[in-house]
Amino acid sequence: MKATEQSIQQIERAIDKVADKFPSSVEATLLTDIHLRANQETGELVAFDDEDKEITRCVVEQWIGNNDDDFFDSISSTLRRCLEKKHEVVEKMSILQPFSFTLEDEDKEPIAELYLVDTDTVIIDPDMMQDLDEDLNEFIERLLKE
Repeated sequence: MKATEQSIQQIERAIDKVADKFPSSVEATLLTDIHLRANQETGELVAFDDEDKEITRCVVEQWIGNNDDDFFDSISSTLRRCLEKKHEVVEKMSILQPFSFTLEDEDKEPIAELYLVDTDTVIIDPDMMQDLDEDLNEFIERLLKE
């Protein structure tokens, strides 16, 4: 499922609302993760803190009634792209680092780590890493032939 511009805007607004709850002007709070839960039936995207308190929620209309088997894989990459686009806002949130954004299902089971905020560590999007082994093997073969 390719995210529509409207879906991307709705997700980015939700990210902004999360960031508004943790303004950079306030002393950093101890929080390990922001938990995002998506509901295929209702289209809701809800953000929770570590104590399972709701931070914000929105409805992504494109997700309503989506019964695709790869729903969570599809929205994971969309959420990652939105978080990366909003990285300046996210990285200035008043939360002690490291903290991450994690996608969970309705049963609170983790599906994917979407974005890690840590000045010393970077997580590369798994889509970008796809076929890396093959590329490296080809590169090494070419080097050895020379």
